[in-house]
Amino acid sequence: MSDKFRLMYHTQEKRGLDLTQPIICIRDDAWLGDGYYFWDDEDDAIRWGTSSKKRTGRYQIYTADIATDNVLNTVFNEDHYRLWLRLVEKAAKHFLKKTGLKPSIKDINDFFREKAEWDEVDGILFQDIPLNDTYTHVRSFYYRKRIQLVVYNLGIIRGFSLYSEAPCI
Repeated sequence: MSDKFRLMYHTQEKRGLDLTQPIICIRDDAWLGDGYYFWDDEDDAIRWGTSSKKRTGRYQIYTADIATDNVLNTVFNEDHYRLWLRLVEKAAKHFLKKTGLKPSIKDINDFFREKAEWDEVDGILFQDIPLNDTYTHVRSFYYRKRIQLVVYNLGIIRGFSLYSEAPCI
């Protein structure tokens, strides 16, 4: 296995038993399709728990070391980012030409699942910029990346374990 690992955080609502592996996300609006989602920053994992994992009133954060050798790193690797940008634009143009409409996130992910050759890609490291002043220390200056990793191959995850538990606010 790889010698390059990245410590990341997986957030879930509190369930009856502690998890032994992450839970797959299969939501239509999942940024990068079906997969196991991890946060790069503990603060983002906490925010996700308090804002999006309220069903049971408590959330848990798990940590894991993720092998990154076969991860498309659109955050820190410029070549990977340029490739990702071309792929998304190509898929979007294909959908627009076919339907006359801009695609949704689900449409793009469905296109990749059906057409893309992702066998050698174990995951994608992706970022957005949260447009919310509560996440930064400077008013209306959105300088902080919010980084997530979607894992498609459970084999790149090691040391998955409970890190913390808290009530939803």
